[in-house]
Amino acid sequence: MPIHYEKNDEHIVRITIDRPEARNALDMYHFRDLAAAWRSFRSDDDAWVAIVTGVGRAFMAGADLKTFIPQVTQLQKRIAAGDVTEIEGCKLSDSVDAVLRNTKLYKPVIAAVGGPCVAGGMEMLGGIDIRIATTHASFGVMEPKRGLFAGGGTTVRLPRQLAFPAAMEFLLTAERFPAERALQLGLLNEIVEEDALLDRAYAWARRITANAPLAVQATKESVMRGLALSLDEAYDVEAEISKRVFQSEDAREGPKAFAEKRSPVWKGR
Repeated sequence: MPIHYEKNDEHIVRITIDRPEARNALDMYHFRDLAAAWRSFRSDDDAWVAIVTGVGRAFMAGADLKTFIPQVTQLQKRIAAGDVTEIEGCKLSDSVDAVLRNTKLYKPVIAAVGGPCVAGGMEMLGGIDIRIATTHASFGVMEPKRGLFAGGGTTVRLPRQLAFPAAMEFLLTAERFPAERALQLGLLNEIVEEDALLDRAYAWARRITANAPLAVQATKESVMRGLALSLDEAYDVEAEISKRVFQSEDAREGPKAFAEKRSPVWKGR
């Protein structure tokens, strides 16, 4: 199965794209399975942080154009004819759901990037909070070089996440950047050696799971919702979310554990 979903007893999920023979490019069925993995993570109260990575020296190369375009064309024709709404559980929306475009996922996600991250890989990276890469990784929004357009969220998210000149360097040159340059431009949190990639990703995940999960998710929710609003509207959202968190069991456990000089036991409720 090219999309693996594993959860350990530390509340950490690892989603692995396992199609190295195609540089982890995905067809319609793989996009379906990746979208399903994100839904599983989102709906599991016991899953607090996700790590997404790829097998081999590639992260994710987007759509496998040899198979994906014919598959989508067939599905579109059958939908237009009123024949079906999906094929083998595959929907037209799966590819955008898989790259986290406009997805309300407020749990933290960490990318462990061990190779080229282009096309759909860059689209998905824009929906990920913490980005760790090896020295072999590279990054690029290369669609304009082929007369195409990055329509999976990159043109919207990248200028909101990087300084404007850095975002436009990626978007307008359509060049591939080495990890060191991506780090300088603010796209990455850390560069590590290849054999340390997953260990560092789990270390980052544990730093996050040490905190109360509801408070962490609420913090990300406030950030993500607030980015789409005016300042006054964002303050209102923050107040709404704050009230919800302060009514939780974990909000009582945290101060109590501090007073008793012990580690808190988070319940996620």
